[in-house]
Amino acid sequence: MFKNSHPISSHTSATIKVNFGSQATITTTMTILLSGQPPTGDLPRRRCLTIEVTGGGHRLGGRMHADDEADPAGATWQRPQALLLNFFAAHFLGRTEAVYSGSLIDVLARVGVGEHAARSTFSRMTRRGLLERHREGKRVYLSLTEHTVNVLEEGAERVKQAVNRSWDGHWTVLGFSLPETRRSDRHLLRSRLAWAGFGPLQNGLWITPRPIDVDRLLDGLDVAENVKAFRATTLHPTDIHEMISETWDLAELSAGYREFLARWDSVDTIPSDEDILARQLRMHTEWTLLLRTDPGLPLEHLPSDWPAVRAEHVFLRMRSLFAPPANREVSGIVDRLPLPRPEPDNRSGHRSA
Repeated sequence: MFKNSHPISSHTSATIKVNFGSQATITTTMTILLSGQPPTGDLPRRRCLTIEVTGGGHRLGGRMHADDEADPAGATWQRPQALLLNFFAAHFLGRTEAVYSGSLIDVLARVGVGEHAARSTFSRMTRRGLLERHREGKRVYLSLTEHTVNVLEEGAERVKQAVNRSWDGHWTVLGFSLPETRRSDRHLLRSRLAWAGFGPLQNGLWITPRPIDVDRLLDGLDVAENVKAFRATTLHPTDIHEMISETWDLAELSAGYREFLARWDSVDTIPSDEDILARQLRMHTEWTLLLRTDPGLPLEHLPSDWPAVRAEHVFLRMRSLFAPPANREVSGIVDRLPLPRPEPDNRSGHRSA
């Protein structure tokens, strides 16, 4: 979460009770801009809501489509997609196999996702290029696209290291200036920056301690000519501790990790009657969604009792505990379709900041 947010648009406001999954349920003000434009250029044109949520000292930007459904517990939007991606990441990353859609529906049902929501998720992810369909007789199988594999492989390294213990002292700094006539582009860029771990240092100037692939960050946004990005270090009289606390909401980040610990730190053994696959999916999904809110701030500039240190240890321990029985469960219930191996990709990389 970050501070120093700037308003993006104001059309219709309402006070709504919103549940943020692993975070607290809060009563908050929601500003809604009705739009026919998708958040990126590669998505289909569908009626959607651009949503800004403020409350508890933080602000989130996001979009919700008509076919996005909350689960029975009221978890975050597109939670079925997060659960599905975590299932593929845990059990099919590195395999050239597709999974029968009926098997995926059964898996999602274990974590409270209904068949309609599951099928809507399959369709939406296929349209967005996240999943690929394959037919074998009357059965439809789904596999990860190359793009999704690349994203999940990068994420596989991130989930193992929530704590930034080896910061090199450099910040990625991105500045932009967009006129009021391009308010929608400005909103989309800010949303993209927030999800990438940037925080707003001041108006039009965002920072993150992570190296960032700038081309990938800006992909699909027509803003490259309005952006300057570089890596930099701080100079006197800048106080890094003060800068971090002014830019990011450390209390909100800390609360997310403490809630994760409250749920998972007391588990040492797995009861024989436990649905182990459901528990694995819930824990993996909660952890990855939590990491999406964490900019990877350097540990040396965080409080000495920073809970992400313990949470990282607990996640790795529980992941090792859950993996063997969950793998056996998946082997017994999932119908797979072998696929031909893809041709090696020899393309050059992107520029980074």
